[in-house]
Amino acid sequence: GIGACLNLFSNELLKAQDKGVLMKNGDSQFKIVFTLAVSARECIIGIAGNGLITVIHGAEWVRGKRLPVGDCILLILSFSRLLLQIWMMLENTYSLLFWVIYNEQRVYILFKTTVMFLNFSNLWLAAWISIFYCLRIASFTHPWFSVMKRKVMGLVRLPLFFSSCSSFPFSKGIFDVYVNNSVPVPSSSSTEKVYFSETNVGNLVTTLYLGIFIPLIMFMLAATLLIISLKRPTFHMKSNVTGSRDPSMEAHLGAIKAMSYFLIFYILNAAALFLCISSIFAANSSWNILCKIIMAACPAGHSVLLILGNPGLKRAWKRFQHQVHLYL
Repeated sequence: GIGACLNLFSNELLKAQDKGVLMKNGDSQFKIVFTLAVSARECIIGIAGNGLITVIHGAEWVRGKRLPVGDCILLILSFSRLLLQIWMMLENTYSLLFWVIYNEQRVYILFKTTVMFLNFSNLWLAAWISIFYCLRIASFTHPWFSVMKRKVMGLVRLPLFFSSCSSFPFSKGIFDVYVNNSVPVPSSSSTEKVYFSETNVGNLVTTLYLGIFIPLIMFMLAATLLIISLKRPTFHMKSNVTGSRDPSMEAHLGAIKAMSYFLIFYILNAAALFLCISSIFAANSSWNILCKIIMAACPAGHSVLLILGNPGLKRAWKRFQHQVHLYL
């Protein structure tokens, strides 16, 4: 249970302190344990949700069935998020418990490059699926929409290409980690290790532009166009319905609500990622920890929304829950 997890984290924290592996930076054990417990729970929910979507659509693809374009993009997105949340659990554990190991230059670059690639893939693929639904559902007649409808699946490699371009600079030293072993502790005769990083601002700006701002703008435009397109017939249906609510109107309202939630999740995720990359807050400050919690929560929350909004996925999720309860 959660109590056992907290005890385990506390024991690991004490062991790390005894071995001198954990950086003594004045943070309370409670903050570290709380962060690990909350982010781990969010990641586990995300792993379960995205894992379910990946298994269901992946099994259809393995059996040789031709997946619709939307399901193909959703399969790639869910698999990317599955890897992201597994890696985030690993990074959070090392960054909060094992500072000395985590801040070795090669280890730090490995963690940062991988987590940035997966985060950028998440943003780009989420923007791409938003564009796909906008093109499929929106009632716009401009010729550009017809061209994009035909090419959207063929261009799905672009998000992965841009994600690679955005994360590659991290492998070449956007951040250089330094350590000062002799910083005096106030009101004490002892010293502590303090880690800090130097940022290559030019590479960082390029990375933020390619990895966050471009997909964010694309997503917001697609989501806004889709919501506007869905609202028009909804208002028309509302004016014509006099008795019970029309099922078609209910479907439109549900789609508007789901897209609005998706938009909120996306903006929060992009903002938290931007703040983390920019190193505005100290590594283990409360604000930085909040950003990490948001980054773990948003992909998990959206996977839950996707499952609840899809009858087939919802039935599979209920069967999965039933099997888990039987096993436990």
